[in-house]
Amino acid sequence: MSRPIHVLRIVLLAVGVLVDAQAAERFALRLIGVRALPAGQAEGGTRVGGFSGIDYDASADRWLAISDDRSEHSPARFYTVKLDYDDKSVRAAEVSGVTVLRQRDGSEYPDRPTAMKRGGDVPDFEALRLDPRDGTVWYTSEGDSRLKLNPFVRRATRDGAFTAELPLPGSCRFSAETKVGPRYNLSLESLTFSPNGDSLWIALEAPLQQDGAVSTQKTGGTTRLTRLGRDGKVLAQYAYGLDAWQLMPAPGREGDNGLSEMLALPDGRLLTLERTGAEVSAGRWAFAARLYEVDLSGATDVKEWAALVGAGEKYQPATKRLIFDFAKAGQTHVDNLEGLAWGRRLVNGHATLVVVSDDNFLPNQETQFWVFEVLSSL
Repeated sequence: MSRPIHVLRIVLLAVGVLVDAQAAERFALRLIGVRALPAGQAEGGTRVGGFSGIDYDASADRWLAISDDRSEHSPARFYTVKLDYDDKSVRAAEVSGVTVLRQRDGSEYPDRPTAMKRGGDVPDFEALRLDPRDGTVWYTSEGDSRLKLNPFVRRATRDGAFTAELPLPGSCRFSAETKVGPRYNLSLESLTFSPNGDSLWIALEAPLQQDGAVSTQKTGGTTRLTRLGRDGKVLAQYAYGLDAWQLMPAPGREGDNGLSEMLALPDGRLLTLERTGAEVSAGRWAFAARLYEVDLSGATDVKEWAALVGAGEKYQPATKRLIFDFAKAGQTHVDNLEGLAWGRRLVNGHATLVVVSDDNFLPNQETQFWVFEVLSSL
């Protein structure tokens, strides 16, 4: 028996309200402002720069930012940063301290020449997180296939002393086989804790060699997002599709696009930061970046899959939705964005998000802090 038209209208209106409510709760951002550190800044006898990972210490209202300096300019380290902002502007960014990170034996991480002579792990730090349970520091290194140094995730006290190393899956380690494992300088880039701290997510910047080619001007690649237990056990792994390059390099110059950081959302979704670099002239690069909301609910767990090449339609990758395109933010300059962290709440109760750039210690780049208001509930 058909329903009265007015009943159908009520049902459709109710569905419409539900859809609108769900849409309103979708993750959304508003840019508050951008602030860069002064060029050539020093702190504690070290050269400030190379910020590749960042996290927020709510107990002290400060951020910790790790440098990817391979101990070439100063010993491997992270910095304490203060950001002064509200819902209207970002007034100041200030480096207020530095902490040197140390190896298992208590020594500083060596630069390449020192490691060649005396041994040790040359650092290439890319992410830093504070443990939600005890506030200790976790950090990643990309490793160096040329030196036979594998990527790692290590744990340290707040004063930089080594305490533990997380076992990583074999797929994260360099291989003697030329077509298997991570690529040089495109390995372990991202780290985030689940909100309750019972697990961690890691990701490679670019595809494993057995998972296909890196992104190009025309096509994207496929990397993996891996969820680990606190003991290093692989709990799940999902394929993630990377964009093609967002910028074009000058003829004959280099370009890339990769996953530079991710951040866990309370409901199980992830935020991902994809960054493109394009060499526009000798030694000079331009950058673009996008933030995505990633849904894993319909994705295939591929932790048992040795390779994704040739898998065709046998697996379902994670789905992603564009949240923010930095190229369309109306700013004069987007730098090499690599770090992603939550920040303090605003007076209206909204959460904030902070994105930081790696200046590569180059005079034509900046350490930028992009601060956003989170418009959806969090």
